[in-house]
Amino acid sequence: MLARIRSDPRKLRWIGWGALAALFVLVNFHRVSTAVLADTLGRAFDTTGAELGLLHAGFFYIYAPMQVFAGVFADRLGTRRVATVGSAVMGVGVVWFAFSGSFVQGFLARALLGFGGSVVYIATLRYTANWFRADEFATVTGLTLSASAVGGLLAATPLAVLLSIVDWRTGLLGIGLVGFGFTVVVYVLVRNSPEDAGLTPIEGAPRAAEQSLAEILAGVRTVFGDRYTWLLGIMMFFALGTNFTVMGLWGIPYVVRAYDVSVQAASVYTLVGNAGLVFGTPILGWLSDRLGVRTGIILVAGVLYTLAYGSIVVLGTPPLWWVGVVFFLVMFLLGGFTLSYTVIKERHPARMSGTATGTVNGMAFFGAAVLPSVMGAALDVYWTGEVVAGNRVYTLFGYRVAFGVAAVSGVIALACAGWLHWRDR
Repeated sequence: MLARIRSDPRKLRWIGWGALAALFVLVNFHRVSTAVLADTLGRAFDTTGAELGLLHAGFFYIYAPMQVFAGVFADRLGTRRVATVGSAVMGVGVVWFAFSGSFVQGFLARALLGFGGSVVYIATLRYTANWFRADEFATVTGLTLSASAVGGLLAATPLAVLLSIVDWRTGLLGIGLVGFGFTVVVYVLVRNSPEDAGLTPIEGAPRAAEQSLAEILAGVRTVFGDRYTWLLGIMMFFALGTNFTVMGLWGIPYVVRAYDVSVQAASVYTLVGNAGLVFGTPILGWLSDRLGVRTGIILVAGVLYTLAYGSIVVLGTPPLWWVGVVFFLVMFLLGGFTLSYTVIKERHPARMSGTATGTVNGMAFFGAAVLPSVMGAALDVYWTGEVVAGNRVYTLFGYRVAFGVAAVSGVIALACAGWLHWRDR
């Protein structure tokens, strides 16, 4: 049976994808683990709201600009080498963060984590472009993002439970060791293309020839010169950036403050939110491939997304079940926005797919780098002056203002989606 799988590219491709998807689970775990760790890190490093936002965003300050380079590396060096090195670097960052004794060390360790993790998603998209047909790309991309959402699930209640058993430094060290194991798995199981595995190409899959550095740089200029790159990038800056800020940092402190529950109980609601991404990306990706529609789905997602965040601004402290619904919806609808990667890929030749998707992804995660500190600064304005268990206490109106930032971001993303749909028609 094993021999049959190795000789069939349509089966073997899922093994490589599975290894990369498992690694991406870990990347997303580290991206959003600061939500559960927020109170702990606030005490450990004695931070303000803005500083805690900056610590969380340390991951994204390197992650975001690296997306363009990740695309270039994936196009030039191939998925296997890029993902293996990235995984190893990420493991070093986890260990460093676990031993950090100051805010500066913690920030730099988070930055190294972001540097290592930055290449994984784009390398996986490059792998997908080589091993899957063009009409399968949106579906497999959705599955990849769905797999990453499992990392968000693990970084919610399971992480909170783990931290009730061991201290946060020990827990992160154990997770770092798991990461080094993933490095070995990716190196052993992943091949850049069917040809690299000694197999015939997948029928209908685009084939990208080896490129010179000059050709890659020309591709970068082409991508940055495309108006759609900037339109999609700005939209993703606000949509993805907002979601990773709420789910990755401020969502749990809001629930704890507004509803007087424990961190472990509050983490259930970000877990529900990440479950939305688990379902949203594959369902909306499949629907897009099935209907042959991209921008229409993005536009509908933008409308509902903005209304969902706006409801918390209007209501302030809605019933707790409604907060769970909103968190689920905004993450489910992010699956609509992520069709941006398919839109930009389809606008450029196969040889430039890594560069094109990496550029838009970089703009998206630049939002995840900027918006945590913006929300944190907004909350600092409404600090009550109290410190409980080493953490600042913010007013409920302050959290309302922070969600107002999220709603405004949704309006901007919706405007981009509307313009995109109009131009596409």
